[in-house]
Order: sequence, then structure tokens, then C-alpha cells
Amino acid sequence: MPSRMVTATVETLARKLGLRTDHHIFFTSAGLTIALLVLFLVFQDWVGNAFGTGREWIVTNLGWLFIIGVTVWLLFLIWVAISKYGHLRLGEDDDRPAYSNLSWFAMLFAGGIGTVLMFWGVAEPISHFSAPPFEGVAPYSVEASQDAMSISLYHLSLHTWAIFTLPGLAFGFFIYRYKLPMRVSSVFYPILKERISGPIGKTIDVFAVLGTVFGLAVSLGLGTSQINAGLSELVGLPDAVWAKVVIIGLLTVVATISIAVGLDKGVRRLSNVNILTAVGLMIFVLIASDTVFLLRQMIESLGMYAQDIIQLSFWNDSMAEFTSDGGWGWQGGWTVFYWAWTVTWAPFMGVFLARISRGRTIRQFVIGVLAAPSLFTLVWFVIFGWSAMKIDGIGGDGGPISEAVNESVPLAMFAFFENFPAATLVQGIAVVVVALFFATSSDSASLVIDMLCSGDGDAGPVRQRVFWGVTEGAVAATLIVLGGEAGLQALQEVITVIGLPIFILVSLMIVTLVMGLRAERVKVQPLTHEQFLTHNGKSPQTESERVRSSKLSRDSDDTAPPDPGTGDDKE
Repeated sequence: MPSRMVTATVETLARKLGLRTDHHIFFTSAGLTIALLVLFLVFQDWVGNAFGTGREWIVTNLGWLFIIGVTVWLLFLIWVAISKYGHLRLGEDDDRPAYSNLSWFAMLFAGGIGTVLMFWGVAEPISHFSAPPFEGVAPYSVEASQDAMSISLYHLSLHTWAIFTLPGLAFGFFIYRYKLPMRVSSVFYPILKERISGPIGKTIDVFAVLGTVFGLAVSLGLGTSQINAGLSELVGLPDAVWAKVVIIGLLTVVATISIAVGLDKGVRRLSNVNILTAVGLMIFVLIASDTVFLLRQMIESLGMYAQDIIQLSFWNDSMAEFTSDGGWGWQGGWTVFYWAWTVTWAPFMGVFLARISRGRTIRQFVIGVLAAPSLFTLVWFVIFGWSAMKIDGIGGDGGPISEAVNESVPLAMFAFFENFPAATLVQGIAVVVVALFFATSSDSASLVIDMLCSGDGDAGPVRQRVFWGVTEGAVAATLIVLGGEAGLQALQEVITVIGLPIFILVSLMIVTLVMGLRAERVKVQPLTHEQFLTHNGKSPQTESERVRSSKLSRDSDDTAPPDPGTGDDKE
């Protein structure tokens, strides 16, 4: 009886507020988020110590799991793309993509790691250049510069996008082919069956919402720190906690306006403007720097990355106890932090990618999401990273950019632009680009969180999306206040702890995907001689249509979706 009374009360409240969502998921997620914010603010010292201790334990004992896990995800995705399942579409077999390739790429990139590239495009290569992680490599040397570029690409290209692609593929497959709600729990249908709508499924969805909110808050915190640093250079705004909170508030208002407009008008247009502005900034640096050197480095850096990726993918810094005083070593503060942070974005980016990718084949989806942003990341890091290291003095003793990074990481990009013509103007444009990335990430996440709560691919009432937009800004501001002067370290501690359970959930998606794919009963049939002659004669069909119609068939006798728990794999 109490549970019925609670349910009736919740439904009444939702009706009065005009919500269109799953009441249990929405109110539980919102309530826990608010409770955590209050807990963080009231017990700042206790919470800080708890997250610090938790991060240290995870990094020391489970850091290796993050590193090998993400590498396994990448290998699995490559296998799926080249397998016979690559022809399957995320949707019905006759569905086609809703967005052009350009708009699709702009949305997935701007909603993904645009803020991260702006923050780390100069700071990460310079960090590894001035303090090489490998034993015996001299700072500022040629070898240090090459290692710095390979490590930066390892952190922010294929492996990062594998973290986004795996849940995106799982969501698109189960939500569109099995007609399931747009929730994280739907991915576990092969294991849970109808229980995805019960307490277990709702618990998964609530946790996914919390992870998304706090994962995004870290990115917003980093972006805010960089905007604050830029405004300090431009107009003398103090680099202080109160200033960051004000910036978060203002940008949250901008993001909320875009949220109210919706995905097609708001996020797509903002993403297109955002990516074009960032590309313009990148082209300016290419032209104003040593252009020939950078063009040569694009080719050479691609080769170095291809050569080093295998070693880096399995490197665990296991000899750190013999070479440093830091215990687990350098990777604890870099790679493990990156993977733990990025995986908290997995539910958000997975649903977002599935939402904008309906109609694409598995092969198109995996190759597009892995390759296109990774190539852009390569170009970005080569132009910004190599330009910064050359300005700082390769083979020398360091320069002003290294000094700026040592003083404050968010200052790196603006110290870099001081070496270019019209430095003040370019720094101002950089602030705008970071702000646009902030708004794009916030409104994209708000739309997705609303979908996670409602289970509906269409946008819910504006008030729901606005609530999540404001909540994201509030969480980011709270983490900034909690971290104080050591804001970046506090963000690392929080996100590493939150990232572990989400990492486990995403790993389980490989199991459910394999079960679902095996249930598809894909039949690979070669073209007959007659079909071949017809195709090469006057057939009106395109080659892709002919191959699809001859190679891909589903069991037409079944009207219900295949059961991924009992399906077999027929050649």
C-alpha cells in the first residue's frame, strides 16, 4: 500500500508540473542530484577526502582495467565493422540517414570532445614535452616532442571515440531494431528481458543519468576555467571561483535557450556554427605558423601514431614503483583519468549518437564515428601542438608556453596565441569558440538526459529540458566551489570514482551486442551468375542495393523481434 500511495503522489505531482516522462526515473534522478549537491556543499572537507581516497584506490588497483578495457572495446568495434553484421542498419532495413554527413559529423564532434580539444590542444603536448613520461627522455628534446604528440593522439582519438561508439552502437541496435525505449536499460534486454521496465532497469537508468550529469560537469568545469583564463588575459577578470560561477551561470542561460529550440534547430545549427568557427581558428594557426613544417608533420605524426598505438594501448606503467615516487606512476593522473572521465559521457554520447544516426549501417556508423573525429583530432593536435612545441624551442630549455602550463593549464591556449598577429582578437575568438562548445555540450546533454528519463526519442516538454540544463550548470558550479583553487584535481577525483561503475556497465554492452547480433541470423549469399549479369547490364538498382538485397535477408516468417537470448548464428 505505501508503494501505491507513493506512486499516486508522484504521478499527481508530474501531472501538475506538466511533465511527460517516466516519473520514477525523473524524480529519483533529480532528487539524488540535488541531494548530492547539498551533501557536497555542506560537507566539503569530508566529501573531498572521500573522493580523494576513492580515486587513489581505483587508480592504484584498477587503473590497468581501464587501460586494457578501452583497448578491447576498440578491437571489438573493428571486428563488428568488418564482420558480416556490418550490413545491418540501425533501424529498419529500408531506413536511411536523416542528416547529411556534414551535419552528422558536426553534431557528433561538437557534442563530443570539442571543449576537450580546445582545453588540451596546446596544454597536453606541452605537458608531455616539458615533463616526458618515459624514463630516459630529456625534456624539450626531439624525442620528447615526438612522444608528446603520440601520447596526445592516443588519449583523444581512436580510443576516446571507441568509448563513445560502443554504447552508441548498442543503443542504436536495440532501440531501433527491437523497438525498445530510448534508455540505457534497453541495451541489457538480452539479459534482463522484460525486467528492463522493472526496478533493475530503472536503477540502471537512474545511475546513467547521474553519471551523465556529473561527467558533463567536469567538461563544463574545464571549459569555464579556460574561459576565465582567457577573460583574465583580455579584460583583467580575476581568475577566481566566483568568476567561474558567474561564467557558468551566463553560459547556462545561453545553452538553455538552445535547449528550448530543440535538436534539429538548436543543436544542429549551433554545432555547425561551432565547428566552422573552430576550423577557421585552426586554419589561421596553420597559415600564420610554419605551414610547410606542419603539413610535413601531419604525415609524419600519423605514422608515429600508427607505430606507437599498439605499445601505448597496452602500456600500464607497471615499472613506476622502480622509477618514480608516485606509486602507480604517470598514467594514474593522465590515461586513467581520461578513460574514467570519458566513460561517464558514454550514456550521453551513446544515446545522442544513436538519435542522430538512425538509418546508417553498423559499418558506416563504426567507421564514421571512429575515423572522422580521429582524423580531425590528428589535424588539430598537429597544428596546435607542433606549433606550440616549436615556439617553445625543440631541443632547447623551454619557453613561455611551458611556463604558462606550469602556472595554470587553462592559460596554455592564450599564451600560445600571444605569438601570433592580432593576438588579442584571436584570443577573443578562442573564448567564443570555447563558450560555443560549452553551450553545445550542455544542450546536447540536456536533450539526451530528457530522453533517458522519458524513453522517447522525441524531445519532451521544454520545462523538462530546461530543468536538466540548469541542473548541469548547478553541478558544474558546485564542483568548482568544492575544488576551490585546486579545482582541476577535485574534478579528477570525482570523475574517476563515478567512472568505475559506468565502465563496468559499458563493458557488459559487448556481451549484449554479441547476443543480439547472433540472433539476427544474417545469411551471406553470393551473387548468382544471372544476378551478376543483370546487375552489370541495364539493372536500375545501384550496386549497394543489389549487394544488400542479395546478401542480407532476415527471417520473414517471424513477426516479433528476434530473441537475443536464444538466437543462433547461421552462416
